[in-house]
Amino acid sequence: MQEQTQIFGIRAIIEAINAGETIDKVFLQKGLKGDLFSELEFVLRQHSINSSYVPVEKLNRLTKGNHQGAVAQISPIAFHDLENLVMQVTESGKTPLFLLLDQLSDVRNFGAIIRTAECTGVDGIIIQKKGGAPVNGDTIKTSAGAVFKIPICKVDHIKDAVFYMQASGIKVVAATEKTNETLYDVDFTEPCAIIMGSEDRGINPSTLKVVDAKAKLPLLGEIGSLNVSVACGAFLYEAVRQRLK
Repeated sequence: MQEQTQIFGIRAIIEAINAGETIDKVFLQKGLKGDLFSELEFVLRQHSINSSYVPVEKLNRLTKGNHQGAVAQISPIAFHDLENLVMQVTESGKTPLFLLLDQLSDVRNFGAIIRTAECTGVDGIIIQKKGGAPVNGDTIKTSAGAVFKIPICKVDHIKDAVFYMQASGIKVVAATEKTNETLYDVDFTEPCAIIMGSEDRGINPSTLKVVDAKAKLPLLGEIGSLNVSVACGAFLYEAVRQRLK
């Protein structure tokens, strides 16, 4: 699966981007110079493609080929346009249920969440272009193939998706411990989008300020938090429970 979702070489990556290939992330060698390398950096900025500068040792671990200082992860799926997806769902007559993921970093959590989202009838998953886990072989495996069955959109910032959802009449609910309300206090029978935060810091504070509602899971033990994919499952199945009444 890794070979199917990876290309290497500066010129090959530039050509892939210009040909419209869906690139999740590009790893660039620290300290590398040259006209061709500068052209690649320009193309990455132009297309808002996530990239990071890493030691050559990491690139050597990613591939045994002649990478020339650049390795790209190709997404095995085509991402959907957020506005078109929201319009399709709202015009279908069903009550929308979307999931926003604020920079989850673990691909296995990402895959598990995709699998649960597909099982609970989520209409689409929205992720941020930069800073989150990629759709790669591990994501596909953990999702049990659900990644091919549910629309996934990318936005510049999760807050952009929040504002668009709200403008479309969709309530945005943040899953966060920074509230006194529990998920059982929230009405999920109306059009809504649930935001789950990253494993280490949760939802971005600036995003929390603009949501319509906040809710937490009641924790009765001594441990103060749940794995994000487990917490996401609890929120989604509460939405299912309310909608099946």
